[in-house]
Amino acid sequence: MTTLATRSPADVAIRVAATIDGIFAMIDGWRDLLEEQLASAHALTAQTIDPLVEAFAVPVVSGETLLTGAGFVAAPGVLTDAEWHLAWWLGTTGSAHGVRRLATIDDPTHEQFRDYTALEWWRVPQATGTRHLTGPYVDYVCTDDYTVTITTPVVRDGAMIGVVGADALVDRLERVLLPVLRAGEMPATLVNASGRVVTSTDARREPGSMLRGDDLTVAVRALSPTPVRLPGGTSVLACGDTSLALVVGS
Repeated sequence: MTTLATRSPADVAIRVAATIDGIFAMIDGWRDLLEEQLASAHALTAQTIDPLVEAFAVPVVSGETLLTGAGFVAAPGVLTDAEWHLAWWLGTTGSAHGVRRLATIDDPTHEQFRDYTALEWWRVPQATGTRHLTGPYVDYVCTDDYTVTITTPVVRDGAMIGVVGADALVDRLERVLLPVLRAGEMPATLVNASGRVVTSTDARREPGSMLRGDDLTVAVRALSPTPVRLPGGTSVLACGDTSLALVVGS
């Protein structure tokens, strides 16, 4: 019998995927809701979309949850009453209800305006038409802390009208995922599709740092549920379809 302290790399990868898959499923549900509610709308407006988003975003960022932000970001020019628009809510201990709406500058002529269509969490879903996990990165827009952002396209009449998604603080993910990694047979590091560390049992591999090596880079980008063994004893395997990779060994 596999004990908690001797889980195989495949077991660890499955448990990591189970944690992230729950977030994916929730975001997919938000996408489905918006697509259904907006399919018959005569015109797309912030006034129509914001209450729909607030209803699902606020509950999940209230309190000490994995998610620290959630919402919808509109494609520029899609809404009739707002050229640029974010309907995004943040969990915070600084307000009476523990939640606040993200304040943004939507005037492109303002010196502090930020074109979000240039950011990875927007660019990749727009290019691929599928969900994407961005990070860890320092989120200067919302948290000023290491964050992972998951976004997926929202489509109407065959065109992307925006993305819906959520932010998770890396330190909160570590609280959940590190015990999973430590239960494995060998030292383990969780990385994204670019080889950037999400968390690791090796204290020298800090979140946000990069794992180097040509063989490692190729193995991470060509994710497989079957461990790929590299020179030196390291193995790489996919954590389900999360786009995360488990790197085990030295």
